[in-house]
Amino acid sequence: MILLAKNKKKKKELSKPALVILGILSTVALTAVIVVSYVLFNVISTIKGDLIINLDEYKANQNQTSFIYAYDANGKTVEIARLHGEEDRVWVDLDDMSPYMADAFIALEDERFKSHSGVDWIRTIGVIVVPENLGQGGSTITQQLIKNLTNNKEVTVVRKFNEILTALNLEEHYNKDKIIEAYLNTLYLGNGCYGVKTASEEYFGKDVSELNAAECAVIASITQAPTKWNPLINPENNRTRQLNCLEKMKTQGFITEDEYNDACNFELIFTNSENYVPDKDEEEKAKKDTENTVDSFYVDYVRQCVQRDLMEEYGYSKQQAQDKILYGGLKIYAAVDLEVQETLEDVYINRKSFPEIYSKDKEHKGEPVQSAMTIMDYSGRVVAIIGEAGEKSGAMCLNRAANSYRQPGSTIKPLATYAPAIEMNLHHYSSMVKDYAIHVSGKLWPHNVNETYGSGNNVTVEYAIQESLNTVPARIINYDIGADTSFEFIRDRFKLSKLDEDEDRTLAPLATGALTYGTTTVEMAAAYATFGNGGYYYKPYSYYKVTNSQGTEILLSNENPDEKAQQVLSEETSDIMCELLQSVDTSYYGKASNVRKFQIMAKTGTTTSNKDRWFCAGTPYYVAAIWFGFDHPESLGVTTNPGGKIFMTVFDEIHEDLPEKKFPKSTKTIEKSYCRVTGKIAGKNCSSTGKGWYKISSLPSTCTSCSAAPSTNEVISELASQAASGVGDVINGLLNN
Repeated sequence: MILLAKNKKKKKELSKPALVILGILSTVALTAVIVVSYVLFNVISTIKGDLIINLDEYKANQNQTSFIYAYDANGKTVEIARLHGEEDRVWVDLDDMSPYMADAFIALEDERFKSHSGVDWIRTIGVIVVPENLGQGGSTITQQLIKNLTNNKEVTVVRKFNEILTALNLEEHYNKDKIIEAYLNTLYLGNGCYGVKTASEEYFGKDVSELNAAECAVIASITQAPTKWNPLINPENNRTRQLNCLEKMKTQGFITEDEYNDACNFELIFTNSENYVPDKDEEEKAKKDTENTVDSFYVDYVRQCVQRDLMEEYGYSKQQAQDKILYGGLKIYAAVDLEVQETLEDVYINRKSFPEIYSKDKEHKGEPVQSAMTIMDYSGRVVAIIGEAGEKSGAMCLNRAANSYRQPGSTIKPLATYAPAIEMNLHHYSSMVKDYAIHVSGKLWPHNVNETYGSGNNVTVEYAIQESLNTVPARIINYDIGADTSFEFIRDRFKLSKLDEDEDRTLAPLATGALTYGTTTVEMAAAYATFGNGGYYYKPYSYYKVTNSQGTEILLSNENPDEKAQQVLSEETSDIMCELLQSVDTSYYGKASNVRKFQIMAKTGTTTSNKDRWFCAGTPYYVAAIWFGFDHPESLGVTTNPGGKIFMTVFDEIHEDLPEKKFPKSTKTIEKSYCRVTGKIAGKNCSSTGKGWYKISSLPSTCTSCSAAPSTNEVISELASQAASGVGDVINGLLNN
């Protein structure tokens, strides 16, 4: 046993340095296993875990083009404007695209798209092996979509690794249709177009659903280099790539040999081709784009109203509201009457019925006179609006109809004087008021248009309105209704918004329209509508509803308008005011045979030194307010009111072929003859009478002041007596001679 022990080989022990090295290697290996396991765990967790990019949220929140629609005479929805920033984006579902569209992109860009799981490993490994190819060729459609959504174009290994993980994650949560749909809606295709829908319209003037294989290949060929492959700018370049795309579509089984041949031989007609003929809707849009390089004043007004309502309803800042309109994919349904708006634009752009008046001011010499007009129905709908005479000067330029506040002159009188006085039963249709100025601060004020302080005679309210006297409103406000009540009527009932609580609560603004800041044609049209609809004030609206990109209604402008209407005058007062305004003579504004078949209520307005002219008028169909003047106030140098002729020109055309209609009539008013001497209901002895309308509940008394007319026998006897007396005088004269 001892010998055996001696013969046994002794184990070789590791040296100390070797033990150290072995320990280090073991530690590194263990660490590597832990790190790799951790990385793999996180990679798998990332791929299989929560969604990294939510396509549904992106679709809802991405910058998208907004649309404004209107309804034509047949109730058909028509597009009248697109609103967007630099990017024109319109999302379209895959089912609404041409069936060739997705195939063209897959064939050209990612032939294994339907089989890979988000990453084409063959192409990716090729890129990794050759680092200089890092920014080229390895991306799948899924990866390109991620670039589009994240806008991360950085060329680094880390970015590429994260992109791969995100692509794998995306494919875990979405099917191929959702991914290709998102891609086709987000890629840039030149000329400001994002997505295949806007590109189809830009290059072919067609909807994306109408494109054939050849046209889809053109769109697909634009990618990678949108300028180089742009079919409008470089058609030869695009043609080369298009044919390559079609070849790939055939090779990969997307189209047959016959379809391939047909597509290669198909004559491509682009929107800049000489033989391009747009369809009817596209032609109308192109015509509108040619005639107006900027949106109409109605579109501008709708934008302004939607912006205001978004700020009020959702607490948006002005910038947030503007961004929502330009980038939110909104659909705005405008209340415009397209035919009325077209007529209004024709008259204003071409200055029909406009006198040739030019500024004589040194700084503005030669500038033409300006004007603005708003047309509404009697329930608050703004059917047409225009804020400039001549060609529109720019996008979102000054809209004088809605945003220029000017003194209204005598058009204030029905609102601040006569309606309150009749509503309060202080005056009636034929009330007698002295036509003479009052003393204000020791001086007579105001004078009438003829520069006199009045005739000193008693005149009826009807006559005062017809002649637009200043003296009568001054007296009624000063002695009867009071300035406070008059002010409260125009502020609270007629909704004039820009009033100075102190300065405008005085006689000059209320009796003659010399408001501190003024008012707009929109406000005045809405106020005058109360005289033609039974006394109801409707807030003006320019759109029916607004939906977001998901189709959810976010604003309703005219929901239950009658419930929101405010009765600001009794129906009797409204009725009487309408009759009084119908007594205003409009005959010198032109024949206008179409509109003169209807009742017309009207009131003119002139401001100090003839700087502004107003015309507020209405028929049973529409009410309108017109302002006419210079942007920098100066005398117009005219004796008539140009607004009246403009009104007649526009209204004559828009009333053509309209059926007969009359203003609503209250059952609480009655027509009576009145005495022109006393203003009371005419008695049996009144020889000079007129017709007026009165509240049944507060009829004026009957005139008893007029003497009875002499009988026929009394007249003959008196004449005989005078004749006999005359003959006697002659005989006596002869005898005395």
